[in-house]
Amino acid sequence: MITTDYVIGSPCWIELTTADVDRATDFYGRVFGWTTESAGPDTGGYMLIRYEGSLIGGLGPKMAEDQPVSWSLYFNTPDLDATFNRARELGATPYVEPTDVMGLGRMAYVADPQGGSVSLWEAGTLPGMERTDDPNTLVWAELWTPSAQGARDFYGGLFGWEFADFELPGDGGVYAVARPAGLGDDRAFGGIMGVDAADLPATRGAADWHPVFHVTDCDATVAEMTAAGGHIHMGPDDVPGVGRLAVGADPFGAGYVLLTPNPG
Repeated sequence: MITTDYVIGSPCWIELTTADVDRATDFYGRVFGWTTESAGPDTGGYMLIRYEGSLIGGLGPKMAEDQPVSWSLYFNTPDLDATFNRARELGATPYVEPTDVMGLGRMAYVADPQGGSVSLWEAGTLPGMERTDDPNTLVWAELWTPSAQGARDFYGGLFGWEFADFELPGDGGVYAVARPAGLGDDRAFGGIMGVDAADLPATRGAADWHPVFHVTDCDATVAEMTAAGGHIHMGPDDVPGVGRLAVGADPFGAGYVLLTPNPG
């Protein structure tokens, strides 16, 4: 489960980069009941996302024409400079050096060795999301990558993540469930899945992190999503031991997963 007790390597923030802030706000408000508010006059149009009053992420416009529309995941670190330098040692490509964010914290941005975007966050006054795991909030983080072993080596070396493997049905391969170092299975927060580069067209074969949002009725949410202009790429399908899920994208192509978890 994803909690707001953030330890090193915990997913602590989600952020949407979009081509149309107003339309994205309307879309996600209709699908998940989210509301947005300005983060301030000097933030370039950045919006804070809330659900039932709780802060659950951010949303902002593209800063350049060629910037991709996507969801990003931020991972917690108590020492941004050390984590940033360690990421480079492990083969990451640096994009944004450690930067102060209005006293809220410090951030940096790299790409992992398989090209997956990794945002790092050292908390100041903002630890991260105020609510997780509940319906219409982040419940899981999933990495699709052309090298599952490469991803395990990188993230294990960077954050100390520990992994538990299980076989996917059919010929789906191995799914590695990730948890913070030294904590139990109940703190597992995400998974790594090997995917052929040809099956990652949105990132041109690079690794791709996806937020997984908890929904109470996957089929009903899919219907609402498509009616609002979103797209479904897979599902809804039942996954034994997990729940009912669907893979989709918003009207501009930012991808995510919907999950109605099994009870218990």
